[in-house]
Amino acid sequence: MRNYTTVLKIAPAFLLFAGTMLHAQAKDSLKTADIEQVVLIGYGKQKKSDLTGSITSVTEKDFNQGAIVSADQLIKGKAPGVRITSDGGSPDSPINIRIRGGSSLNASNNPLIVIDGVALDSNNSAGSGNFLNLLNPNDIESFAILKDATATAIYGNRASNGVIIIKTKRGGGKLKITFNTNVQVGTVTKYIDVMNAEQFTNFITTYYPQYRYRLGVGGNILKPNVTGTIYDTNWQKQIYRTSVSTDNNLSISGRLFKTVPVRLSVGYNRTEGAIKTSDYERYSEALNISPTFFDKHLKVDISLKGIYSKFNAVDEGGSIGGALNMDPTKPVYLNQTNLTGDPYNRFGGYYQDLVLNGAQYKINGASNPLAILQQRNAPSEIYKYLGNIEFDYKLHFLPDVRAVVNLGLEASKSDIKTVYGNNALATYKNPQNKVAPNDFVFNPGEDYSEHQTINNQTLDAYLVYEKKYTGLISHFLIQGGYSYQNFRNDGYKNNYTYNDDGIRTSVPGNKLNLNNRYFNELNLQSFIGRSNVDIANKYLFTFTLRADATSLYLKSNRWGYFPAVGFAWKINEDILKESAKVKELKLRLGWGRTGQANITGIAGFYPSRPLFQVGSSTSQYFPGIGTYSALPFNPNLVWETTETYNAGLDFSFFPQDRITGSIDVYKRNTTDLLSFVPIPPGQALTNQFVDNVGTLENKGVEFNLNVIPVKTEDFTWNIAGNIAYNEGKITDLKNVPSIVDVNGGLPIGTGVKLTYNTVGQAPYSAWVFQQVYDSTGRLLPDVYVDRNGDGKITNDDRYYRQLRPNWNYGFSTTANYKNWDLNASFRGQIGGLVYNSRNLVQGFISYTAPQNGQNLNNVLNSTATSPFNNYTDNSYYSDYFLEDATFLKLDNVSLGYLVKNFIKNANVRIYASVNNVYTWTKYSGQDPENYSGIDNNFYPRPRVYTLGFNFNF
Repeated sequence: MRNYTTVLKIAPAFLLFAGTMLHAQAKDSLKTADIEQVVLIGYGKQKKSDLTGSITSVTEKDFNQGAIVSADQLIKGKAPGVRITSDGGSPDSPINIRIRGGSSLNASNNPLIVIDGVALDSNNSAGSGNFLNLLNPNDIESFAILKDATATAIYGNRASNGVIIIKTKRGGGKLKITFNTNVQVGTVTKYIDVMNAEQFTNFITTYYPQYRYRLGVGGNILKPNVTGTIYDTNWQKQIYRTSVSTDNNLSISGRLFKTVPVRLSVGYNRTEGAIKTSDYERYSEALNISPTFFDKHLKVDISLKGIYSKFNAVDEGGSIGGALNMDPTKPVYLNQTNLTGDPYNRFGGYYQDLVLNGAQYKINGASNPLAILQQRNAPSEIYKYLGNIEFDYKLHFLPDVRAVVNLGLEASKSDIKTVYGNNALATYKNPQNKVAPNDFVFNPGEDYSEHQTINNQTLDAYLVYEKKYTGLISHFLIQGGYSYQNFRNDGYKNNYTYNDDGIRTSVPGNKLNLNNRYFNELNLQSFIGRSNVDIANKYLFTFTLRADATSLYLKSNRWGYFPAVGFAWKINEDILKESAKVKELKLRLGWGRTGQANITGIAGFYPSRPLFQVGSSTSQYFPGIGTYSALPFNPNLVWETTETYNAGLDFSFFPQDRITGSIDVYKRNTTDLLSFVPIPPGQALTNQFVDNVGTLENKGVEFNLNVIPVKTEDFTWNIAGNIAYNEGKITDLKNVPSIVDVNGGLPIGTGVKLTYNTVGQAPYSAWVFQQVYDSTGRLLPDVYVDRNGDGKITNDDRYYRQLRPNWNYGFSTTANYKNWDLNASFRGQIGGLVYNSRNLVQGFISYTAPQNGQNLNNVLNSTATSPFNNYTDNSYYSDYFLEDATFLKLDNVSLGYLVKNFIKNANVRIYASVNNVYTWTKYSGQDPENYSGIDNNFYPRPRVYTLGFNFNF
């Protein structure tokens, strides 16, 4: 993508001079073109004006600003058809990236991520939520997002869900030193509405006076109708905090020995999460060296990156859920009192709600949510290395031929553990369901640990012949080669047992203990080929073929073949050549196939082979004699294949690219869908396993527009926006009408599954009953519409609601006035639904008397009554809990001022920004942005205020 802002600042005379120089050197290939005019593609790069595929480029000038922890945050809302959603506001929250909606059901729907020529492992390092946290955002120069098969087929087996190519910054030019530092303050801006102590006390004493003894300190220790000290505790504010974070980066770039481009950077980030003790820390380093040899015939590009990160993985469910359930009349800290009235501090000073169980104390309900955070430590330490060296040799005896070899390595080491303090609860485990002497057990020390190493080796080797001509064929390129990747995942866990009293006994783990050990290996090998033919510099053709083999399948099904064809017509060069207003108008057409075999998340690394596992020590037929049990497998698995049709139009109007943009229309069909499906009894070693089951159709439209309304010497105003529509529908499931989705369970401890993949419906749709309301709009408990008219309510009356939105959009504006700059970015979605589990689990505040049969647990928690009298199995599926997830979010606003020459030859930009500024939505919960569509124990996204300084020397 061209750097339009930079280009517009250059005088027309210089543009004419640069254009003349580029024309004079045109036969020396693309390498003399400005970097802004070149887009990364698979195994190469190309001028944006010569692309035949659907590719969106996002460069540094377009990145989101402010508090940025992970690389994905740079491009949220910046590319049409790309939906990036985190699971919440944790500093290491997992992310979901979907390009054009995803092409699979249960296989991976994540795009392939390629960083400096190394295709990343699709499996996260243990202890890592967001794998893009393991790359410093300050080192990134650009993203190229490949969306249609014409662009992605060169990556074949891992490209069905698109490809994101990330390029990091390189050195060159004069010596340049930059230092960026900022301080960030984050706050939670929206809390779940619960009762305070006064409201809760009034509610209980009015409607349930027999339970007054539960109010205040003491519980059942006090006599009925006698209260102790009543506190007013906002438990949400006890677990949340005002976070203080910082991000610091130093880089040095230039030329070593006056000829070798080099860039060295180091970074330090410390981010405090909104939940107390949820701390993330990262140290990073990056080195890029690009020497040339043999009169520039051999170019060597060396890229090395190292990361150390540490994150305390808090018990989000226990702390957030506990904060919503905990009685507000209880204190945070209090010395407990035993039966004789003597004080004792059994829980480290934290209050725990106790009741009598015979002559013993018993924890009543949930533990103190703050104690859960403060008395538990779960650090995840990750060391990650990512590096490659690429040799690009232009043959001396045939300069139009280049030989390229790329060697890459991605390696990580993870150490994870969970440690409880001496007075910590929530470590009680009693597999034989026997009552321990004190009904609560303290298990201080380590409760879990895991050690993992991941190794990903890459080899790409290919030849490229490229030449420009002056005749009918103006440009010709052909390349072919071989690609190899091997992924190895090796680790073990410590094992623990618990006696009848719930006391933990450690069984140290090691690599020799097969019950604790895991080892997985995946091998991918490919042959690639591509040809570009340009006729009269007006008609552009691209032909691609990739043959892939994966070790996941047996030899008979191992190879897949993925072709693609692309065509582009530069209309402005043909019939609009004389128009001064039309700078570019290009039609693109494309067709191709890509593959998918990544089912390791649901079927392991060896789904096609008969294997055995060691039996559990507690389930042996003969004591002391080890036995093995057979694992399920499917030898008939074949490639999931996606076929894509794409038509696009790129345009640029008026001098200086005042209006630029593109529109794409696509249709995508996936066949031989890999999904987790039921298996009839007696036909396999399990009741469900992965199989090729059917087809999925996706179709959509994407629109991207960039406008410069004002451009003067002192003032520039730029507006950029995009919107995308995607509709997915399952068209066949191999004689199975519906398959439950493995990810769509309701978090209520019942095993209830909400989401299904059903023929004729969108993937991951909620299967629900239609709730009935009275004439005033009030819900009628457990009354649903008899949709089939048979006089009874059964599963035949349930219907499907699509959870994920069809429409996603983003827009931003940038204004530059002299040394001032102002940026604002928005994004949102139209449609989609969120299942509000808070209304299910806690209900809502109500001052009307509950009906007979009211669930007592819902009455006595801090959020009062439920909308239902009593939950039945049907209640969980009421569409009452589904709410509109439409939203518009002001993602970030940044204001900066450039101080030039604050010291000799040095500038500093001072800026202030706010992230997660405001969200417009009708959703009644905390946040409508929820990828799973099920809102429960949601880690809130904080609003973050940043003050920063960018020094350039």
